[in-house]
Amino acid sequence: MSSGRSAPTTDEVARYAERAAAAGIETTRTPREEATAAIGAACRGETVATVLPFDVDLPAGATVDPTTAHLEAADTGVTAGTLAVAEYGTVVVTPTTRKEGSVSLLPERHVAVVRASDVVADMLAGFDRLGEAFAAGRNDAVLVTGPSATADMGELVEGVHGPAEMHVVIVGSEP
Repeated sequence: MSSGRSAPTTDEVARYAERAAAAGIETTRTPREEATAAIGAACRGETVATVLPFDVDLPAGATVDPTTAHLEAADTGVTAGTLAVAEYGTVVVTPTTRKEGSVSLLPERHVAVVRASDVVADMLAGFDRLGEAFAAGRNDAVLVTGPSATADMGELVEGVHGPAEMHVVIVGSEP
């Protein structure tokens, strides 16, 4: 597996946004200096969040390390996205704790924050990157391509077993 990471091209970030939109995911591209405001703009109502593992602050009012009551009352959950796959408009979330998984799955709206440098062109590059994390013992990943949806019982229904709305904030890429 390759250990080198190349920066995504502007075309890959734009391709991600295009494919994400086709999958029902809203996106915002923002410079790092404006990321907190962009995340705040993507949130709706009561917000729970996990600490972001890169140099971006969460918006004021977001509850970090939420209790069960906070999770049940939350309208929006904010987590870090480990990477984004331009080919499909997929964002990968790798929760390290049960609460992180709950923050991404329980609220009606999920906002994932991804660095532009973590946008990869295709699934092969994504699996290469995940392989590095798995080899280091971080072996839990959720690949999300759009809001939760199911047609198990007939008609398509969104938000039954996860967020009905998804927004990805891509940090470090000029809009």
